Amino acid sequence: MTIRDVVFPPGRQALYEKNRYSPAVRANGFLFVSGQVGSRDDGSPEPDLDDQVRRAFGNLNAVLAAAGCRFEDVVDVTVFIVDPQSTFERVWAVAQEYWGQAPYPNVTAVGVTWLYGFEFEIKVIARLPHA
Repeated sequence: MTIRDVVFPPGRQALYEKNRYSPAVRANGFLFVSGQVGSRDDGSPEPDLDDQVRRAFGNLNAVLAAAGCRFEDVVDVTVFIVDPQSTFERVWAVAQEYWGQAPYPNVTAVGVTWLYGFEFEIKVIARLPHA
């Protein structure tokens, strides 16, 4: 059995240990990042949707940085949004603050009914810069 090359951002180990998953795994020149939500340090959701999206991107960027990546290395994005009919435009406006310069990664947006108390989650695949 191959041991996974797991990436842990500083200060988030307890959250991942509690839920029993890896924040990100390096494989074949790519970084596969688990879904990141707008959780505070104690694991609770940021109450305001805009701030929750910003915190999710902050948590994502912490995972990317722990692997030596930046958002510019991201090639694939999947976002999960609770009640996208009423929140998509608001979420998308905040997300654009993090996209950087074109060309942008490909994106899939999925509407869901439940995200463990959160309203937004983002998962990505990034190219490892030294691969």
